[in-house]
Amino acid sequence: MGCGVSKSDQFHKGSRKAIRSAVLIQRWYRQYIARTEMKRRYTWHIFQSIEYSGEQAQIKLYNFLGYLMDNFTPASNERNLISHIFRENEVCRDAEWERYFCYKNIEVPEIYSGPHLTFPLTVEQAVGLVEAFRNKKQLHSRYVLQLLLETWRQLRMLPNINRISTCQSKEITICGDLHGQLDDLLLIFYKNDMPSLENPYVFNGDFVDRGKDSIEILLILFSFLLVYPSEVHLNRGNHEDHIINLRYGFTKEVLTKYKLHGKRILKLLQKIFSWLPLATVIDQKVLVLHGGISDTTDLAILARVDRHNYVSALRPPKKRHQSSAGMSIDSDMDLDTSCRHKSFLRQNSLAFLKPINRESFQNRSLQDFSDRLKVSAVEEVEISGRRRSILDKDINPPENERTAAASSESLNSLTVVDEWKQILDLLWSDPMTQDGCVPNEVRGGGCYWGPDVTEDFLNRHNLQLIIRSHECKQEGYEFCHNRKVLTLFSASNYYDVGSNRGAYVKLGPDLVPYLIQYQASSMIRELTVRQSAGRTERSALKVLREQVFAHKSDLLCAIKRFDRNNTGLVCVSDWASAVESVMHLGLPWRMLRSQLVPGKIHGGMIDYHEWFNELAIKGVNADHIDQSLLETLYRHRSTLETIFRIVDYDNSGFISIEDFQQTWKLLSVYLKMEITDDTIADLIVTIDRNQDGSIDIEEFMEAFRLTDKKSRLERGRSMFMGTATDLTKLDGDPNI
Repeated sequence: MGCGVSKSDQFHKGSRKAIRSAVLIQRWYRQYIARTEMKRRYTWHIFQSIEYSGEQAQIKLYNFLGYLMDNFTPASNERNLISHIFRENEVCRDAEWERYFCYKNIEVPEIYSGPHLTFPLTVEQAVGLVEAFRNKKQLHSRYVLQLLLETWRQLRMLPNINRISTCQSKEITICGDLHGQLDDLLLIFYKNDMPSLENPYVFNGDFVDRGKDSIEILLILFSFLLVYPSEVHLNRGNHEDHIINLRYGFTKEVLTKYKLHGKRILKLLQKIFSWLPLATVIDQKVLVLHGGISDTTDLAILARVDRHNYVSALRPPKKRHQSSAGMSIDSDMDLDTSCRHKSFLRQNSLAFLKPINRESFQNRSLQDFSDRLKVSAVEEVEISGRRRSILDKDINPPENERTAAASSESLNSLTVVDEWKQILDLLWSDPMTQDGCVPNEVRGGGCYWGPDVTEDFLNRHNLQLIIRSHECKQEGYEFCHNRKVLTLFSASNYYDVGSNRGAYVKLGPDLVPYLIQYQASSMIRELTVRQSAGRTERSALKVLREQVFAHKSDLLCAIKRFDRNNTGLVCVSDWASAVESVMHLGLPWRMLRSQLVPGKIHGGMIDYHEWFNELAIKGVNADHIDQSLLETLYRHRSTLETIFRIVDYDNSGFISIEDFQQTWKLLSVYLKMEITDDTIADLIVTIDRNQDGSIDIEEFMEAFRLTDKKSRLERGRSMFMGTATDLTKLDGDPNI
């Protein structure tokens, strides 16, 4: 017999090779999936962290300005600059409001080619409005005011909580956040048909901001509300608030599209937003609300509050007085002594400044107590740590952490603050995986509530499901709390093209959610999954690099602590530790190093000076401006523009040199930094090149490259507010 290898041995040897190959392929594939999942998580974490920090910054700014209103004397320059945004209830009767909003003296020119409306509105007109907006036409301001007035009258007849049933139509469609993205609404109507007697809808708030077509979405929804008042239901979201609109683009969008009558339109929308119902109950079993609940949420209280008093949900309504002319006047305007209450002391649902003794405030200027507004570095680190913990869903708070700190000096007993808290929590809260209820320090408003709070709430109110929105989810929806809470988000491609799907849900008599997902951009169909993920990751990293630049000075100090010999080099692990100590984002910095510091490695060490030299705003022509001030400008660009918009009370787009100086004084106290008069003078010289004595807000924001026209995120699509020009240049196919 020969000594050759038998066929059996050859077979077994080939099988072993095949198994080893399969194991290697499987191991490679698992590593690939793990890396992809890690990239997905940090991409999402970057977007969400920056979005929520922007909301928190806006709440803090409003609290700061409200604090100034409560504590400055009426004659102070700073108070006069900002007082108009707090005049939420300054006019009295509805009849007087209607005279102010009268549209009859506005003529429609013959050359106008947009849709014409007659009232009462018909189905054909509502459908025609949808088609007109699909074709990029604009509704004339006369019809806008007329439509909004009719909507305001209709909303005033509705209860705080709508109660509807599936028995009439068999199915009800619920939509989440739309955020000014008309393409998503058009796609929903294409897939699910428009509202009708047989096809009712619930739209769950956040119709406006960030997207470029917020006013068009409102006009479509309001028109169908008027045509089908029993089939179309609108809940208020946290962005149906004029203070939030100042930062996130809706105010700017309206003033850009309706230059002549934009101010009246915005004022009427303030009234409309305050009259939007707070929630909807379906078949007495499913609660639909925008944000969420807390451990004190009570539907009986919410059903009887005067919701229209909360023009902004960020601040309790002031005590009201009747003037001799019969007008209702805010006590904020006459400094009634009863307004000494400190509503901003409430710590469980809204982030506020530290309390200061009011008795020492009389006749003080802004600079007198700038030192009183400081927060220590240790406190900042602790707060950032808590934010990160909640974002990571990894908190375990003590039972007594959530304490009610409402001041005993409240205006109208504790009832006013309690009612305000109910609305604030309903609009701003988010669910968490742990039991309990803690302050939502990530957003700066509302609460984080756990499964135990959901269970108790559902049992107390004999409900079985909560449908809420308020949070972007990658799949457009997400169940939590043993599938008793459903988060629904209808704005697809929210952070960038391909970043997330949108979704809506249909409920039949069995109340079992049937979810439909979509993405409303033709670009998605042209990209592979890998290309889409790569595009989203690059967009997130660009945002992260911008944030790193904004903290450049702090990063340099942190890194130098690891470079005791001043070599200009640090190892990757020390670099990662230093960056995390400043940014507090909880990201895998070692993994991100190659993306953030490409080609700066020398023998395993990072040349951080070379890295920092590349971290600069490209094209800035302001060599005489202090570098730390440039970083501050970049870091707080949205806050700065918001203050400018507030100071620009006539919405002209220009502010005087004097107001510009006062704005910077406000900003210096708010940011707890010193900005000298010489620095402000340098800024004025840089900006006011034609020396006409006024500052063009757009030119100022552009002069320091505080917006990047190539970034989708900077164009009102996401957490940053874009310029008027950018609002008209978003990517994507305009047609569905």
